[in-house]
Amino acid sequence: MIHAYDDQYLDDAMECLGEAMDYASNSCQMNMDEFLGLFIVTGYAEQFAAGVPKYVSGISGTELVMDILTRSGTDADFPQAQIDYDYSPQYWCGWILAYYQWYTGRSFKEIRKHITMKEIEKLYPALHEASEKKFVDTVNRMIRKENLPTRLQAQRKISGYTQKELAEKVGVNLRTLQQYEIRAKDINKAAGATILSLARALGCRVEDLLEYDSSEVEGSGE
Repeated sequence: MIHAYDDQYLDDAMECLGEAMDYASNSCQMNMDEFLGLFIVTGYAEQFAAGVPKYVSGISGTELVMDILTRSGTDADFPQAQIDYDYSPQYWCGWILAYYQWYTGRSFKEIRKHITMKEIEKLYPALHEASEKKFVDTVNRMIRKENLPTRLQAQRKISGYTQKELAEKVGVNLRTLQQYEIRAKDINKAAGATILSLARALGCRVEDLLEYDSSEVEGSGE
């Protein structure tokens, strides 16, 4: 696989973005997604993703934050630069994001379309002690799942119903049904009576409508 840039810069890049997320979040009290947005719109993300030495290893994460906020015109009193960083969840989020971008070659802008910093932070408890490749596999699996039709949508189309027809037949709000089909609402958390009614109308099992990761099911017997 061809990565985003030479791996000689990778460790520096991961440390830089980790420090930047930590400083932006814990010192400047910024939302990590807000900082990522500024990172992208100011053009720094594009340079970072290309492995330009000045950005991935020539400055510290703290300096990167200061430069980004200054360029964006953000009115901020910069807290004193940190010298030592604890391995905080926010540090890990930046650190692993830099690895994911390097490994996949996707731009930060593209990555942001599929996963937010808030969602990355939710993966911290399960993955911060795992290998970097485990994070890559997890996010790639999330992206593949995001692009697949839901089981509800597939079963509805097999049965030949429009969304409106199925909603009326089952007595479910049309907007709610639409949200289940695009994963805006989790069908696994729907009322049992609702899922049962949908399954009966579609002539399938309840299990055929639930969303789950097949790899988790395969590994459940281990």
